[in-house]
This record gives sequence, structure tokens and C-alpha cells, in this order.
Amino acid sequence: MAKLKIAFAGLGSRGNAYAEALEHFKDRIEFTAAADIIPEKLAMFSEKYNIAPEMQFDSAEEMLQADRVADIMIIATMDRQHYGHAMPALEKGYHLLLEKPISPELNECIEIADLANKKGLNVVVCHVLRYTPFFRKMKEIIDSGAIGEIMAIDAIENVLYWHQAHSFVRGNWRNTAETSPMILQKSCHDMDIYLWLAGQHSKAVSSFGSLKYYKPELAPEGATLRCDENCPHFKTCPYNVYDAYVSKAEKGNFDWPVDVVAPDRTMESLVKNLKEGPYGRCVYHCDNDVVDHQVVNILLENGGTIAFTMCAFTSHGSRRAHIMGTKGDMICDMSKKEIVLTRFGSEAEIFDTSKNSTDVFGHGGGDYGIIKDLIDIFDPDVPDSPSLTSIDVSIESHIVALAAEKSRVNGGMLVDIADFRKI
Repeated sequence: MAKLKIAFAGLGSRGNAYAEALEHFKDRIEFTAAADIIPEKLAMFSEKYNIAPEMQFDSAEEMLQADRVADIMIIATMDRQHYGHAMPALEKGYHLLLEKPISPELNECIEIADLANKKGLNVVVCHVLRYTPFFRKMKEIIDSGAIGEIMAIDAIENVLYWHQAHSFVRGNWRNTAETSPMILQKSCHDMDIYLWLAGQHSKAVSSFGSLKYYKPELAPEGATLRCDENCPHFKTCPYNVYDAYVSKAEKGNFDWPVDVVAPDRTMESLVKNLKEGPYGRCVYHCDNDVVDHQVVNILLENGGTIAFTMCAFTSHGSRRAHIMGTKGDMICDMSKKEIVLTRFGSEAEIFDTSKNSTDVFGHGGGDYGIIKDLIDIFDPDVPDSPSLTSIDVSIESHIVALAAEKSRVNGGMLVDIADFRKI
């Protein structure tokens, strides 16, 4: 087949991650255009991937004003920009790889899906967990009938204390009005994956949670507004920027999250940006309002339940789940890539999913998997099959997450999903 032409809108961590994943398919794709509002990011990306000068755009809006420059546009801009970029891209005939969340507004999610279907275009939503060997194996076991009908799922996303500080206190996703509710931004992955594993739709949702800890009134006595050596707690605070960023850079490690603070990957810009920018602020003195812990309870259409916890206060970041069925259960630990299956009355079976793939990188292999899925859609030699994360199947996770947020801000009220869809 002819090489697929790819354009990038947004050159942050996720845009670059998808570019790196696409590098595995050089014989099937070519990068033709890129856009970002930060000139340094645009210049570095364009140099690395040989983007022609006339195909370098100062914003996604500028690129979308031009004639169509590719077959597929990867939209990895900020959450509340997705709708404004996806709709004109679809109107111009682009297929999309759309970073999650689709949009923080339910009506916008539906409008994007409706336009894509009207135009006959593919929108693949970046629910990368479905593509990991770990969750694929879980799905295979469940679909085999080994544990019977799913009755309950008890799951947790360990956000990790310094990840919370980086992304949801100091960083881009700290403020709901500017981006998304955290349960949508961080955990629409989880809403998606556990509904997929259960093979059920949701009927009702309730939720509790709050911003409890990262607030000015809980700052240690004498804490300064910026995290530097002027603060008396600098050396002992677990959130100090030296441990989070500088110590890694001193060892030559400018990977995430250091590259978010210093996109040009130099110590000079890292120090400057920590001194002047948002990532150098004290975690107790930011303009954050998203939760730092939240629980979500989901009633499934078969009467089963999902109990999900998202929590910042963990020493490591990963996902764990206990999946309970009528014939057995599974204890699943993504950090170990291990699944322990016990059929009632039988000995436990252990599956090590780290051995399932040689292509594991980025979200446990999910970044590679979703890119392969995207490209295969257009390959005539690959049997036709819908994307695992087409927009039509991905919307339910957003409905559940947004319903959970409605419940949370209303004191845990029960939200009927059928009624919520009509809003």
C-alpha cells in the first residue's frame, strides 16, 4: 500500500511518544506536517523527523487552515482544544488518532463521533491500555469463560505521589476549568478498560472524592511559594524539585517528566524553568483544584459492580485489579505484569505477560499496539476489523467518568447513565 501520510497537532510528551511508536512502521508511513504553539518544540520535532519548512505550523489552527496535508492527523493538544481541532480536521477529511479525553464536554464527544460517522472517517481514541499484553491476556482469560460471569471488579489506580505533583498539582492538568476533571483525564482509561473486560455496559454511577491535601493551609510552617533552597523544608520535602527533576538530569536522564519542564533537554533551561515556571512552585501553593483521591462505584447491566479507586498517595504508580466471577477469580498486578487465575476448586495459574511481546514500550506496550491498530485499518492485506478503541466504543468511558464527576460534586448522588446520556 502507499505510505500513509501523518500530521501532528501538538508536540508534547504524547505527540512525541506516538511519533516514536510510528518509527517502527517507517516502511508504511511518512511524517508530512507538524504544529505546536511552542517554537522550540516545533523546531526540535521538525529537525528530528525532517519536516519541510513549509509544513511547519505555529499552531494546529494554522495547519487546519491549510489544504489537507496528510491522511491521518494525530491530535495531542490540550483537553479543551480537542473539539476545536477534531471537528475542522474531520471536515477536511482527516482520519484521527485522538488523545484522550475526547473532550471534557459530553455533547462535544458525541458531535465528534457523529461527524466522523457521517464522513466515513476513522477516529481512534488513545485508550492505549486495551493494546497492552497485560490487559489483552486478562480479556482472553475472561472471554474463555475461565472465571464465569463477572460479578465484581475491585480496582485501583495508584497515581504515585510525585506524578500527582507533576501533572495534577503543578502541571497541565491541575485545574478543571482549564482542562478536565481528574477522573476523566487520568482514569477514563480505567472506566474504559474495566467495562471492556466485564463485557457489560454501565447502568448507574456514584462517586466521592476531594482535593484534601495539596492546599495552602496544609503547607509546612515557613514553606516558601517556590520550591528552592530558600525553603526550610527543601531537603526533606518529598516533593522537592531536586529529587523530581534535577537529580535525574544530572545523571543525563531528560526523559519524562524532566523533558516536560525542559523540552530542549538542557540543564540550563531546566534550572531556568524551575526558577520561573509552574513546575518550580511549592505543591501547597499552586492554583490546582482537581481531586487527589476519588472512588467510583459502577452498577453494570447484569447486576455486577465495579469499585474503582484513584489515589495520589501511593509510593508507586500502577494498576491492580481483583476480578471476581461465578467460576473463579483473577488477581492482576500491572506493575509485575502478572495475572493469578484461580478457578474455584483448582490450583492457581500464574501468567507472566512480560513474556508476551518483544515490542513492549510506552504504557506497557500500549503505545506500540494502538499505532499498529491505526495503521492496520488502512492496510488492504489486514482483515477488516474495527479499531479496539474507535470513538463509538470509547465514548462510554467518558460518559461514566463525567457521570462520576457529577455525582462527586453533588455529594455522591446516584446518577442513572441512561438519563445522563440525554443531557
